[in-house]
Amino acid sequence: MTSQHDKATRFHALHVPGTPLALANAWDGASARIVASTGAPAVATTSAGVAWGLGAADGGHLDRERAVALIRRVVDTVEVPVTADIEDGFGADADAVAETVTQVIAAGAVGVNIEDGPRDPAELVSRIAGARRAADAAGVPLYINARIDVFLFQLGAEPDRLGETLARAKRYLAAGASGIFVPGVAAPETISALVQGIDAPLNVMVGPGAPTVAELAGLGVARASLGAAVAEAAYGLVRRAAEELAKSGTYTSVEGGLPYPELNGLMG
Repeated sequence: MTSQHDKATRFHALHVPGTPLALANAWDGASARIVASTGAPAVATTSAGVAWGLGAADGGHLDRERAVALIRRVVDTVEVPVTADIEDGFGADADAVAETVTQVIAAGAVGVNIEDGPRDPAELVSRIAGARRAADAAGVPLYINARIDVFLFQLGAEPDRLGETLARAKRYLAAGASGIFVPGVAAPETISALVQGIDAPLNVMVGPGAPTVAELAGLGVARASLGAAVAEAAYGLVRRAAEELAKSGTYTSVEGGLPYPELNGLMG
């Protein structure tokens, strides 16, 4: 059995600029097993999908205990490295974030995403430092993916967003981040400027309308994540099927699903 330290080292090595690690984010054991069955070299969770699957809203509404329990379930379901989206760290300060990371590592994960959101970037600097201290204490080279939400939340004036993102990235890397995640960007020229201006692997969020993985490779991106998009698509199917059943009494929406024997076999 591969050790957690070895999995963490392997996960770091998957972040190669120009050869993006493409991640279809999972939110429970079944989705993680399905993603891994496609040959994916790692599994990443989506905090939104995890929260929704547990009956909570994304964005600080899910408690640490349930989040960590779900991470452990995902880790126990797959053999590949698992990186977990922990929102802002599930805590009020750096010490609380350190405790979260201690528990996430104990659950078997080898990477985390941690976001700044609309808060002062100094807060994420402190949280990243706390996360790194906890990882060092556990003896695991945790991959800390620092998420910068300047473009996603359209913070500040548009001409200033690139510079602000680059400035935050520098601070977060100095605090102990391993890579930088910038959701909300799709323009090739912006992505290229981020790659050139950040001295670490760049992760972008992808979906319909975004550059293809091959195009992102040409720009030097190291990681591409679908984020909540897969969970959104799955829950969209639930609503379409329920509405069709209620309104017309038909069932065409559920055509094309994974056959029961195949899905059940994956879980066996």
